[in-house]
Amino acid sequence: MGINISNVWYLVLVLFPIIAGCGVLLFPKTKRTAMCVYTEAVTILTSVLSFIMLFNRPAEPITVIDFVGKYDVVFGFDGMGSIFAGLISFLWPLASLYAFDYMKHEANEKSCKESTFFGFYTMTFGITLGIAASANLLTMYVFYELLTLVTVPLIIFSLKREAVLATRTYLYYSLGGAAFGFVTLVFLANYGETLAFTLGGVLGTGAEGHETLLRLIYIFGFFGFGVKAAVFPLSGWLPKAGVAPTPVTALLHAVAVVKSGAFAILRITYFCFGTELLRGSFAQFVPMIFVIFTIVYGCSQAVRERHFKRRLAYSTVSNLSYVLFGCLIMSPAGLIGALAHMVFHGIMKICSFFGAGAVIAYTHKEYVYELDGIGRKMPVTFAAFTVASLALMGVPGLAGFISKWNLATAAVSSGNWLAYIGIGALLVSALLTAIYMLQVVIRAFFPEQGFNPDSVAKIHDPNWKMLVPFIVFIIAIVYFGIFSGGFIGLLEKVAIGLF
Repeated sequence: MGINISNVWYLVLVLFPIIAGCGVLLFPKTKRTAMCVYTEAVTILTSVLSFIMLFNRPAEPITVIDFVGKYDVVFGFDGMGSIFAGLISFLWPLASLYAFDYMKHEANEKSCKESTFFGFYTMTFGITLGIAASANLLTMYVFYELLTLVTVPLIIFSLKREAVLATRTYLYYSLGGAAFGFVTLVFLANYGETLAFTLGGVLGTGAEGHETLLRLIYIFGFFGFGVKAAVFPLSGWLPKAGVAPTPVTALLHAVAVVKSGAFAILRITYFCFGTELLRGSFAQFVPMIFVIFTIVYGCSQAVRERHFKRRLAYSTVSNLSYVLFGCLIMSPAGLIGALAHMVFHGIMKICSFFGAGAVIAYTHKEYVYELDGIGRKMPVTFAAFTVASLALMGVPGLAGFISKWNLATAAVSSGNWLAYIGIGALLVSALLTAIYMLQVVIRAFFPEQGFNPDSVAKIHDPNWKMLVPFIVFIIAIVYFGIFSGGFIGLLEKVAIGLF
């Protein structure tokens, strides 16, 4: 075993925020300003380094730790990893800035040490980048499991009974999924020619005669990694995790953690097993049935849910399966739609979660029926929430329409009868999304009869640390809705291995 230091940039990219996050833990409560400046500086520097590497990618993957045979820790940005890394590198500095204001309210109420939160929050950035930069299945699996461990302190942060129970549920689900993922890793190591991510799959002549077994193992892997992607019936942990501070539920449980699950499924589908083995078999149909059901189930639960953040959590359950639906179409067009929704949903959903967090932090209102009239008192917050809501519905001119259009056209072109049913699920989901998102907007701006304006007289928008991310997200949602051609063109190159 040896460590290759000929190219240290991947190690720096991953280890810098992890080590720096440990440094955040040392800040005392009396040094809050210094801690915030330090945390934001680390986050920005990490993002800058990430984008520099994305625009100057090494031609070949770098073996960092050389074990034996296929079992190496290898980093390298291919097209799909670059898209995921770009998403989290764009969002994390904005999320940290937002969290500085939000956590001031959270920590004051619960007498919790903010440095603990920001320390693990920063470490999670590095570990998520490790998933994006993984060049083989072993490396991704290691960081995938580290992501579970490092996010536990964030969910349990308040130490309330609800947080402890939610954390326990999260661990049960995640560790169970890890076991299924490990089985997948073992079988791919045995039957694959390599563990390196290879578009089209890694199975060679050694897999001949074992196709049925390998398709079954793919289903194991799909549901194992599908735990973090919240596929029904493995989605129970996600709404419960809403007890965590909003920066956690927004960035980690709407982007980093859950998107890591979807990202892992995209990896094993297109870069490990290969679509030629899976397409047209039970390995495609069984997961697709669960995904189509999850799309409608998540939206239906969101309509019923009255708690603001849990409603958005159920919305996430539904939208994550949009990504998986595109994945399971098992065509380049499906992969384009899946990646587009992975990125656009990340921006739309973090914007909506931040809106809910601003309301909770500044008004202490957590239920939809309590929101009457506050839209006019928090105009920027609810302008951002409204734009995100319309985008999630798929209104033309906004980012959500672009990804849904690509998913629908991929389903039509596939000729798969089950994918046609999936289009119906997307339409039902759009209707239900309009109901549960616009209900919030309408109550906020147009309160019911008998509303007392004095009840919201002291409510106002949050400070600039929360408002800046809102403005950036509005711009991004509108920009990608109007000028998406270049980005979709990039995804087309990713889907056929040219980027």
